[in-house]
Formats: sequence, C-alpha cells, structure tokens
Amino acid sequence: MTDVKNLAFGDLWERKMRLGLRTGLTSCHTGLVEGYVIEGHVPAREVSRLLAERPDAIGLVVPDMPFGSPGMSAAEGAEAYDVLLLRKDGSTEVFESYP
Repeated sequence: MTDVKNLAFGDLWERKMRLGLRTGLTSCHTGLVEGYVIEGHVPAREVSRLLAERPDAIGLVVPDMPFGSPGMSAAEGAEAYDVLLLRKDGSTEVFESYP
C-alpha cells in the first residue's frame, strides 16, 4: 500500500531533517520503504538491492535532480551521478555510480 502526502515546504524540510537527511543530501522526493529513506531519483534497481542487502543505514540518496536519472529523461547527454548510502552516523558512501 502506498500512502502519499503532499506537505508544505517547511513541513517537508522538517520531516527530511527528522529522518536523518541534511543539507546537500536532499532532492525533490522523499520516500520511506521498509524502514529506509529513499531521497531523490534513486533507480528502482538500487532500492531492490538495498532491501535485499539490508545494510545498517538510513537509506539511499541521489542529491539534486541529475539529468538522466529516473524521471529526469535524457536520451542523450545524461549526467554521471552517484547513489549514496546514508549511514546512521551521517556519513555517506557510494552505493552505485551511473555514467
């Protein structure tokens, strides 16, 4: 079941911070799936991998809105971007890179 909420910007920002996100790691969409935060245009393949591996982490983040990421169409000229694993201590590491 999917529960969608449209929040006022201030409320959305507060929710993002409460979930463990911070400035520089946010995007336009925030999701919660099986206890993990999914922030931004994270490819479904990486969400599936996260749920299979179950790392001790807050979730996955694709900051900003890279051209060519899911939902940000790019037949040509896609930007390289990283999907970051956000650890509970606030550190990040590259979970997957896209050319």
